[in-house]
Amino acid sequence: MVAESPIRHLVSLEDLDERTIEAILDASLALKKAAPGANLGGLAGKSVGLLFFRGSLRTRASLEAAMNQLGGHTINLTASSDFWELEAQPGSLMDGRAPEHVKDAARVLSRYVDALAIRPALGGQSWSTDRRDTVIRAWSEWATVPIVNMESAMAHPLQALADLMTLRETLGALPKKKLAITWTHSTTPASSAVVHSLLLAALRSGMEVRLAHPGGYELDDQVQSEALRIAEAKKIPFRSGLSAREAAEGAHVVYARSWQSLEDYGNPTLAASRRSRNPGWMVDEALMKTTDQGRFMHAMPVRRNVEVTDEVLDGPRSLVVQQAENRLHSQKAVLLSLLGK
Repeated sequence: MVAESPIRHLVSLEDLDERTIEAILDASLALKKAAPGANLGGLAGKSVGLLFFRGSLRTRASLEAAMNQLGGHTINLTASSDFWELEAQPGSLMDGRAPEHVKDAARVLSRYVDALAIRPALGGQSWSTDRRDTVIRAWSEWATVPIVNMESAMAHPLQALADLMTLRETLGALPKKKLAITWTHSTTPASSAVVHSLLLAALRSGMEVRLAHPGGYELDDQVQSEALRIAEAKKIPFRSGLSAREAAEGAHVVYARSWQSLEDYGNPTLAASRRSRNPGWMVDEALMKTTDQGRFMHAMPVRRNVEVTDEVLDGPRSLVVQQAENRLHSQKAVLLSLLGK
């Protein structure tokens, strides 16, 4: 049901080849057919450490539930309350705030658990620094058990797998299906990690992707270049910098997400000023009517009537609850691939 060769780390979905992704998606859909809350076994005696340096609702709850249903358990740690700041730079003179290095924490925790899932903090000052994903990569370098990225600056592979599962479940075969990803206004924009991972995953699946955003909200240059490379290799359309209407017209799915401007990254005053100039970017029924009977997706949390209207979010087009549920099933498939026989 899952890929024969185990995943070493899941820092980015690009760590997995397309055959492995397909195997995980097949397993996800099969696992979903099991009775709700059933103890599926398979990981009895296994444990996963969950380390959160930022808040979480769906990721934390779905991973804990997934391990429980597979017969294993989690050790849940939150940096703000359960431990301390960690240093990630190699060769550091550690005379600052951090009393411990990731190297030491990773090697010790690897003796306690069978895998570690990490949601690292973001510096929030410099995109050129944060985009390196130094912390999650330091964990993957020094841990002797698999590392799972629960959302870094650049990637959110767990969300992308649940999104692919939802798309397959809803649309069937994905090649040639049309996906519109649109920026939305929000007073608390998220990182671009979800959109980075979704964009590349959808293109790898053969979907035609249209990316809508105002000027100044372009994605990371490396991600954009990789998206163009995949689209060219697969001979599928990919367009970016569109208006929401241009992206949504004829689409099978509209995926809304607010993300930070990388041009203003680290400068909240300029970022707020730029957002205030783009207040009309919200998904409503008028936009959805331009689609090809399109469905609506959002990774949540979502600001109602700011990013999307209640009418769309609570309406028959919305997949958001199904999408969130699928985090549970796709993560079970990941855990079995990592830790199962």
